[in-house]
Amino acid sequence: MTLLRQAKLYDVCIVGSGAGGGMAAYMLTKAGADVVVLEAGQPWDNGRDSAMLTWPYESPRRGKSTQERPFGEFDACIGGWEIPGEPYTRAPGTEFSWWRARMVGGRTNHWGRISLRFGPYDFKRKSRDGLGDDWPIGYEDVAPYYDKIDRLIGIFGSAENLPNEPNGVFQPPPRPRCHELLVKQAADQLHVTCIPARLSILTRPLNGRAACHYCGQCNRGCKVNANFTSTNVLIAPAVATGKLTLLTNAMAREVLVDAGGRATGVAYVDKATGTDRRVRAKVVVLAASALETARLLLNSKSSLFPNGLANSSGTVGKYITDTTGTDVAGFIPKMMDHVPHNHDGVGGMHLYMPWWLDNAKLDFPRGYHIEVWGGPNVPSYGFGGGIHRYPSGGGYGTQLKNDYRRYYGATIGFSGRGEMIPNDDTYCEIDPRTVDRWGIPVPRFHWKWTDHEYKQVKHMQETFRALVAAMGGAVFAPMPTAEQGYGIAAGGVIIHELGGARMGDDPKTSVTNRWCQAHDCKNLFVADGAPFVSQADKNPTWTILALSMRTSEYITDQMKKGAL
Repeated sequence: MTLLRQAKLYDVCIVGSGAGGGMAAYMLTKAGADVVVLEAGQPWDNGRDSAMLTWPYESPRRGKSTQERPFGEFDACIGGWEIPGEPYTRAPGTEFSWWRARMVGGRTNHWGRISLRFGPYDFKRKSRDGLGDDWPIGYEDVAPYYDKIDRLIGIFGSAENLPNEPNGVFQPPPRPRCHELLVKQAADQLHVTCIPARLSILTRPLNGRAACHYCGQCNRGCKVNANFTSTNVLIAPAVATGKLTLLTNAMAREVLVDAGGRATGVAYVDKATGTDRRVRAKVVVLAASALETARLLLNSKSSLFPNGLANSSGTVGKYITDTTGTDVAGFIPKMMDHVPHNHDGVGGMHLYMPWWLDNAKLDFPRGYHIEVWGGPNVPSYGFGGGIHRYPSGGGYGTQLKNDYRRYYGATIGFSGRGEMIPNDDTYCEIDPRTVDRWGIPVPRFHWKWTDHEYKQVKHMQETFRALVAAMGGAVFAPMPTAEQGYGIAAGGVIIHELGGARMGDDPKTSVTNRWCQAHDCKNLFVADGAPFVSQADKNPTWTILALSMRTSEYITDQMKKGAL
C-alpha cells in the first residue's frame, strides 16, 4: 500500500467531527493549535442544507425514510445502521446494530438534544452496588466543564436540587403543551418525578445565535442554529480561526506510530478518489465515535503493538454498552376533538421524568429516565400509526377524513432510557475475514443483555402502561413477554454506544487514563464515548462534550510544557 504523504506537520490531528471531535477542534484552535480534522462523511451546513420548514406534501414521499436517512427524508443526519460498502458482522446469537453518521457534525445533527449531566452516583456505581467499575474521576472533576459547556452551547431546564440529577446553568424552559400537562397530572398521581426537560435548545439568544422560534423541527437541522450541533456551534467557529483544516470524505485506516511507539499521524482513504493518504501530527485525538475508535485502535497494528495500538491491557473493544430502551404508546380520549390552539414548541419534549426510585428496594440495580412524546405534530408519512388502531377502525370518504381530524394528536407515548452494566460477553473485535470497500477490516460484535437489563425494561413497560391508564387511555399493544425480552430494544438501536477504550488508573485494566490519554502512547488521546467506564440513566452527549473540553485543556497545557 502506497501512502501519499502530506509534508505539513500539524499540531493535532482529530479523527471525527461530532460532539467530541468538534469540541476538541473548537478548544484547540482557540488555544492557537494548528489542527486538521478527518471526517469520514460529507460537508454539511445547517444554514444551507437544512430542510427546516419544508412541508411534507412538498415531497412525493411525504417524509418517508430513505436508505441514507432512516429517521425520515427531511432528517438532518446522513448515515444509518446499514451503509453500502461499510459492513460489520455479528457473532452467532448477537442482536446488535451499529449506527454511523457520515457527515460533518456526525450524530449531533439529528439527536434529540437531551442534555443531561451524569450525577455524583454515576461516576462511582461500583462503590454503591458492587457492580461494574468506578471511574477514576468524580463528578467534582467534570462539573466545571459542564458549567462551561452550558454557557457556551446553551441549555434550558430548571433547578430541582435532585441528588443525582445535577442542576446546570439553565435558560428558562418552555411551558408544557397540552399532552404534557396530562402526563404531568398522571405522573403526580403515580408519584413519578416529572420536571421540565433539559435540552440544548436556546430559549434566549446566546453567543450570536437566535432563540428557538418553536417550529418543532430540530431533527431537520436548524437554519438559525438555535439548537446545538457540532457542525455550526463548534466546527464553524474553529474554521473561522484560520487554524482548522477540515478534510471531508476522509476514512481513517490506522494511527501511525514511529519506532519509539509515539503516534505520528493517521493513514486515511480519500473516498472521492480511493487514494490512500497520510496526515502528520504531533498529537492524535480519536473522536470517531466509541466503536469506530475501538476499531481504529485494533486495526493500528505494528511490531510494537501487535494486538492493536494502546491495547497492552487487552481491553480495547471491551466493556462496551448501549442505553436500554423500550416504548409504549396509547390512545388518550381526552386528546380527541381538541380545540385548535397554538401548541408550538421545541423539537422535543418539554417535560421528562428522571429516575425517581431506590434500586435497593427493587429487583434490578440501575435506573432509567422517561421521555415523553405525542400530541398534534405536523402530519407526515405514517402519522398516527394508522387509523385502524383507533376505535372507529377506519372507513371511507367523509367519515375517514373526520376521524383523522378527531383522532389527530390523541396519541401519547413514553420511551425509557436506562443504564446497562458492562459485562464480559459484550464486546467488539476485528473480524478476520471481512473488510469494507476500502479494504479496512471491520468489527464483529458480541452482545448480551443480562437479567439486570431485562428486569429494568419490564419495570419500564409496567410504569408506562400505568401512566397511560392514569390518563384514561388504552395502550396500542399488549405487554411483551419474558420470551420477547419485555420489549427491550436490540443493542445499538438507541445509538448511545459507549466504552471500548475505558479510562482507569491501572494500565493493566484500562486503555486511557483520567485525562483520556492512552497509557501506552502519551501523544494519543480519545475524545468520544470510548473512555466511558459505564453508562448512566442519562444520554451521554453532554458528558462527551465536557470530557472532550477537559482533555483539550490538558493537551494544550501539556503541549505548552513540551510534555507531548
